[in-house]
Amino acid sequence: MRAMRLHQVMTPLVLDDIPIPVPAEGEVLIRVSACAVCRTDLHIIDGDLPPHRLPLVPGHEIVGVVAGLGPATQGLALGDRVGVTWLGGTCGVCRYCRAGRENLCDFPVFTGYDRDGGYAEYCVARAAYCVRLPLGGTDEHIAPLMCAGLIGFRSYRRAAPAKRLGLVGFGAAAHIIAQVAQADGIDVYAFTRPGDVAGQEFARRLGAVWSGGSDERPAELLDAAIIFAPDGGLVPLALRLVRKGGSVIAAGIHMSDVPSFPYGDLWGEREIASIANLTRADAADFFARFGSSGLQTNVTTYPLERANEALRDLREGGFTGAAVLVP
Repeated sequence: MRAMRLHQVMTPLVLDDIPIPVPAEGEVLIRVSACAVCRTDLHIIDGDLPPHRLPLVPGHEIVGVVAGLGPATQGLALGDRVGVTWLGGTCGVCRYCRAGRENLCDFPVFTGYDRDGGYAEYCVARAAYCVRLPLGGTDEHIAPLMCAGLIGFRSYRRAAPAKRLGLVGFGAAAHIIAQVAQADGIDVYAFTRPGDVAGQEFARRLGAVWSGGSDERPAELLDAAIIFAPDGGLVPLALRLVRKGGSVIAAGIHMSDVPSFPYGDLWGEREIASIANLTRADAADFFARFGSSGLQTNVTTYPLERANEALRDLREGGFTGAAVLVP
């Protein structure tokens, strides 16, 4: 099969011809139909996250069809349409797993990081960690929901209650969560890179009541702000955007260092929190509410062999919404 693999950090992916993987006990073989490109993939490729294995097939926002079953695999059947997320497995026995907080597992397995992901024609995944997808929606439009949507949804619920919500970094996750918030009657304030007029117009088309650069401020204080951009310098800025008692949620798995800031910006029972990974319950709740087609994702598709181009465009802000590889 064809696969785009990382052989060394800070180098382009290489199109390799490798054997189709064989599912082990409890695993399924998935024929990949779409895999969205996540900023976490960039962090792995750029070495911001230390490599766990090389060579590696990145990609953890996968939609496909079950094409094979490993021994004693239950819960899925050949032909089932499934999604695969960043959380590829947990130990089930640590204090966090026992407490229902598997996103904090001490011994996790991550798709496209600890095990090969979806930048390929096939991948294997643990059946118990696959998301059974309902009918409706095209595969390429569902793929961004598997991380941008799900981790965005976890961040959104962590920010509640809020009537005025800021989304800082208006990309793949924010353009999905903006729709979730509006469905709940929440006013969305969108913050883009300074000067990103196209991104600001995109946010307004999605219903944002205000949009501007991260160097601008709306007239109103916000109840909460979610930071999707990996820039630690945005944390003090977001604190100044929220009212007393408000919260700032850092949604990324990696962020540059947070600079020092006056205690007065935090005082007033403002809070800073981070979001770590996701749980299978997050996926179940999300798809029970929205199904496969309840949200509109804005995607730019690329053939598998153009994965490096997609990553470059993500880094440079070359599209609005999400990039999706289509094998």
